[in-house]
Amino acid sequence: MRLDKILAQEKVSRKGMKQALLKKEILVDELPAYSLAQNVDTGLQELIFKDRIIEGYEHIYLMLHKPNGVVTASKDKELLTVMDILPQHLQSDQLYAVGRLDRDTTGLLLLTDNGPLGFQLLHPQYHVDKTYQVEVNGPLSSEHIQKFKDGIIFLDGTSCKPAQLEIQVSSPNLSRATITISEGKFHQVKKMFLSVGVKVTALKRVQFGDFTLDSDLAEGQYRPLNQEELKIIKNYLEKSG
Repeated sequence: MRLDKILAQEKVSRKGMKQALLKKEILVDELPAYSLAQNVDTGLQELIFKDRIIEGYEHIYLMLHKPNGVVTASKDKELLTVMDILPQHLQSDQLYAVGRLDRDTTGLLLLTDNGPLGFQLLHPQYHVDKTYQVEVNGPLSSEHIQKFKDGIIFLDGTSCKPAQLEIQVSSPNLSRATITISEGKFHQVKKMFLSVGVKVTALKRVQFGDFTLDSDLAEGQYRPLNQEELKIIKNYLEKSG
């Protein structure tokens, strides 16, 4: 949650916030806060306002192995959503998916009620890489690797940033590879492969930034982030604002 929103809920005036910030009377993990827009989670960080510890502003962080056929949305009148597969006690209007996966794409999805963090992870300035395992219906070659490295350009003129393609298996009818991209255009991965003459038949996200899909999570399963992953969250929080 933004620091100013936390302090507002503690009945601190805007003027009082600004004065305390200038006087370095707001500490986050013993360091002076640098912005009222700073993203703070008191479950992961110690927040002190004028020698008083502020508690009770903790966020939820979940890793979900999104299954095929489920849409990345909070609500849908016809289709099953990623929120629908969570237990009732976790379903909340505040919880949302960080980034989208197509209905037929499986893999790593982060869920949180920390809005500013989601914005940060998706903002282009942070260059959060995403890695997918992909199957296509035709051959892949070193020529394709170079084209992805140079940056694919779609027929409508849309340019993609350089991407890393690693081929595991290549055959006339089925190839497997991993691709790492640093942006998230609509249907980007599928369009990139179509632009080089093959169609994606299966797509699974296995990495998102510093997070890796837990191999013990079956499709449709979720778990809270572990301590090492929460350290990653804390690192992102320290960069926020």
